[in-house]
Amino acid sequence: MKTPPISRRTVLRGIAGGAAVSVGLPLLEIFLNDNGTALAGGAPLPLRFGTWFWGCGMNPARWAPVSEGADYELSPELEVLGSLKSEVSVLSGFNVFLDGAPNEPHYTGVLANLTGTTPPDAGEQKAPTLDTLISAVHGGSTRFRSLEFSATGVPSQTFSRESDSIQNASIVSPIEAYNRIFGDGFFDPNEGPFVPDPKTILRGSALSAVAEDTARLEKRLGSHDKQRLDQYLTSLRQLERQIEISLSPPNLEACSRPRAPRSEDLGTEVGQANATHDLLTDLLVFALLCDQTRVFNMIFSWALSDLRFLGEDIAHHQLTHDEPVDRELGYQPRSTEFSQVSMRAWARFVDKLASTPEGDGTLLDNCLIMAHSEHSFAKSHLVAGIPVMVAGRAQGRVVPGVHVRGNGEPVSRIGLTMQQVMGVPVGEWGTGSHQTSQPVGEILA
Repeated sequence: MKTPPISRRTVLRGIAGGAAVSVGLPLLEIFLNDNGTALAGGAPLPLRFGTWFWGCGMNPARWAPVSEGADYELSPELEVLGSLKSEVSVLSGFNVFLDGAPNEPHYTGVLANLTGTTPPDAGEQKAPTLDTLISAVHGGSTRFRSLEFSATGVPSQTFSRESDSIQNASIVSPIEAYNRIFGDGFFDPNEGPFVPDPKTILRGSALSAVAEDTARLEKRLGSHDKQRLDQYLTSLRQLERQIEISLSPPNLEACSRPRAPRSEDLGTEVGQANATHDLLTDLLVFALLCDQTRVFNMIFSWALSDLRFLGEDIAHHQLTHDEPVDRELGYQPRSTEFSQVSMRAWARFVDKLASTPEGDGTLLDNCLIMAHSEHSFAKSHLVAGIPVMVAGRAQGRVVPGVHVRGNGEPVSRIGLTMQQVMGVPVGEWGTGSHQTSQPVGEILA
């Protein structure tokens, strides 16, 4: 073991606009043991858990792979995963049971999956969600116990709850996320819609503010750490520039100055949702690399998915009800386009983490991520065969790249597995028909 002259908690500090600025650092070699598999003091690299949600399900016959195990072929609606197949396991055919309660559309399925308990009615929740159970174990050592994000601009769109009355609102603005993670102040989404102040970003880059501290640090780093730090800071600079551009368009000769923006281009149009999701993903990566949080939730589209294509009024959710199933194709072609949008966003999310180096592997290697939706076939509000995917190796605890068919078993088996992989001391989870002590062994290493 080498003893680092620099603490893992070191941050770059400076002043911008009269305010203190700090920027966290990624895991440099100087923080790690000689093998790059743990921190220099012997502590393991951070293990993270996250959820990724998309609304209004899929087409079961086109989404679930035909074959099982590691040699399964990607189904038509999962073809977008492409080379990422080895990083993602598909869990199909796991059911939500009603146990006498009503099937509340767009609510029952997702809450039963996240709590192991069928909600008795819409809006009611009798158990904490999976992420809060895991953050109770992993959230105490980081600045943020968990971070919640939603890509379509509504802070109240969140499934992260400790009880009926305690929920974690979503961050919907990349600027807000930037300021909250890298700045001193933060915005409480429960207080109303977010109205960013362009001066917060434009008064000066965080990286410019910490330039002097950065220069001092670089003198103490080896060549590889200097390269890693340069890549990290370059990516952060690019992200700052993206946010700056969104607030201040280029002053071209043929362009008149617009009125100062009061908010970002947040919304439910597919282009808006994709752009916001990708920026939030970039910021989440920085937050994870700097160990600001170890638990997160990302919502690409809400359970009542109101995604829409540019120039069209009808949204995804409404289309799932109004569009007939094409007799020749066997599915709803327009609704399926939205499903494909969601799967492409999921693929980009996984790829971002899989292409981010950390230690001797990637950020995804140190994560366990559960992607899920609230229905299988939204037109019929089906809660049988809830679609779930799992990405990441959880530091060798999980075997990715397999298809597991649930054959009608309770979806709570997945939630139990997530908790056990993350070190939550639980041998049994769920209530009623969801009560189970059997994890999904096929994905365990």
